[in-house]
Amino acid sequence: MLTRRFLTALVVVAVAASPVNLAARAARDGVGREVQVPDQAHSIICLAPNLAETVYALGRWKEVAGVTDYTDYPPEARLKPHVGGLIDPSLEKIVSLHPDLVLADAGINRQQTVEQLEHLHIPVFVVRPQGLEGVLESIREIGEATGRQTAAATLVKDLQAKEEQIAGRVQGLPRPKVFVLIWYQPVITAGRMAFVTDVISAAGGRSVTADIPQAWPQISMERVLQLSPDFLLLVRGGGHDGVSLGMLRASPGWRNVQAVRQGRMIYMDDRFFHASPVVFDALEELAKKLHPNAF
Repeated sequence: MLTRRFLTALVVVAVAASPVNLAARAARDGVGREVQVPDQAHSIICLAPNLAETVYALGRWKEVAGVTDYTDYPPEARLKPHVGGLIDPSLEKIVSLHPDLVLADAGINRQQTVEQLEHLHIPVFVVRPQGLEGVLESIREIGEATGRQTAAATLVKDLQAKEEQIAGRVQGLPRPKVFVLIWYQPVITAGRMAFVTDVISAAGGRSVTADIPQAWPQISMERVLQLSPDFLLLVRGGGHDGVSLGMLRASPGWRNVQAVRQGRMIYMDDRFFHASPVVFDALEELAKKLHPNAF
């Protein structure tokens, strides 16, 4: 918990470090806030990996001043100064980098972080990508916030074309039942509000938990057996390396799931969980794994 004295000291430092007479304009962010963003941001901090990936894809990599500890894409982004974790970034570090714009994700970063940065007179632009269409909308919003509207429109058009091309290849094919396994004891999976459910559908599959309203629900082992998925989907990388086929075959309940008995596992890298342009690469990869003969 930050003390009032510490926060006041940061305000003094932040104000002293702020660019003078920086032209600003109003932009509406993904949670409906009107934010005064600089006409041309020169120092951008991205508080989630998907934000850095989007900024890089829009050609603003030179202006990225800081990223979080979990930013891996593109590889050169790892060389940028780190500002800490997703829920506990260092305000001291952020202030020391003299940002004129901070990008945040409402589904990842804490509202408290946004409020603290605003108290330091640092503009914070927030996105809330939900579903694949939400990812595209967040690209448009970040393009607006960073002055790359034309690049954002072009990128969105290219990603939409990629999605349509994949949809054309899998159209009319059987849609295998897919179960996204986040953790196995207790069982945590992806529900309707998780945008990866959209990814599975666009790739020509059917998430068997798409009817559950929560994003990341916990369900019973009995329910998994009832759902009888054709494939289990596991994500590797980015801290998601904990579950293996051997562990499931040694676990009561899981060893009785047909997909486990038959070894029908789909392994994806952590781009599958990133609400940014890279998820469209993951979409294509998943479609090829579900329907190899279509590609």
